Amino acid sequence: MILALVAALLLGQDPAQVLETIGQVQQPSSPMPAPQSQAQDALAEFASVVLGDTEDVWNGIFRAGGANYREPVLVLYSDMTETACGYGQAAAGPFYCPGDQKLYLDLSFLRQLKQMGASGDFAFAYVIAHEVGHHVQTLQGISEQVQRAKTRMGAADSNALQVRMELQADCYAGVWAHHAHRQRQILEPGDVEEGLRAAAAVGDDQIQRSAGRRVHPESFTHGSSEQRVTWFRRGLETGSIEACDTFQ
Repeated sequence: MILALVAALLLGQDPAQVLETIGQVQQPSSPMPAPQSQAQDALAEFASVVLGDTEDVWNGIFRAGGANYREPVLVLYSDMTETACGYGQAAAGPFYCPGDQKLYLDLSFLRQLKQMGASGDFAFAYVIAHEVGHHVQTLQGISEQVQRAKTRMGAADSNALQVRMELQADCYAGVWAHHAHRQRQILEPGDVEEGLRAAAAVGDDQIQRSAGRRVHPESFTHGSSEQRVTWFRRGLETGSIEACDTFQ
């Protein structure tokens, strides 16, 4: 820019015109990302609040068991993101990566959840609490044991073992809700039903039917709607991590 101004003065050009031209050239070729809407900001804030509440509950549970709870990190992203577990895509829904102990959430998933017949604040909270359940499994060493066992199995047995892991995360989500309500009365009328509808909506059989496909239980990786509702309810009613042993 300085060299251009010097040249302009030597050639008798108007420096203001030179600056204007430089400004036009330096404009970015693509627009900046649009700021989040107020609705997205509200959802992000809600997700942060729910995560904070799970931290309070699981810190207490781990402390009572003589252990320390390492809190996970929540990452909000759009479309695609890089993780220690590879690239994550919003189309796959919310997920947890044991490699970096982070929860990944694309807020657009909530729109999909509503389209699947599950709406409401507690439906969203259930989704976050389920992913936190996977973090708890990582801290317990369960995730590593499951992944190691799956390397020695065929596809059907591997899927069945993964289902047990997902159902335990559902149960852990219920454990969180149980203790959070007992300590802070977080549940309002209709909240439990919202959570149960969300658990049913993300059952493998329901997803396969919604996609117009035949139901193939051997391909399940998360469990049927009935199974997911059953285990979420068990954690919610008992508040006990011992009651969430889906592997027995």
